[in-house]
Amino acid sequence: MGKGVRKYLYGKQLRVLDDLFSGEMSEKEMLERHKVKRRTYEEWYEEELFAKEFKRRVNFLNRQAELILARYKSLAAAKLVSLTDSEREETARRACLDIISLKGQDDGKGRADGEADKEELSEEKANAILSALAEIEK
Repeated sequence: MGKGVRKYLYGKQLRVLDDLFSGEMSEKEMLERHKVKRRTYEEWYEEELFAKEFKRRVNFLNRQAELILARYKSLAAAKLVSLTDSEREETARRACLDIISLKGQDDGKGRADGEADKEELSEEKANAILSALAEIEK
């Protein structure tokens, strides 16, 4: 009977991936723990099943990171806005510049929201706007 195409990863491969993606140990520590040679580990990447599972896990972690960033984006924006009232003039100025220069999220078309309509503000223009706003407050 000839070798068929495997449909599942070996238990050792799954344990290696579990430890690798747990974030609790380095790649080197993980290989030592499971007594896997570097060469064997690298050969696993040539296997379609292993590579697919690795990529699936990477994609999952990327989605988790996006979710975390999305959850805290409004908090970060609120904090940035609050810094515009800082007693330290330089902190307030930088917060204003950061707010003015913020770019939107990628719209899935390779450009940020409204990117085609936005013009990048130079620091000079931003300072002029801030000066005008400061004069209005006075």
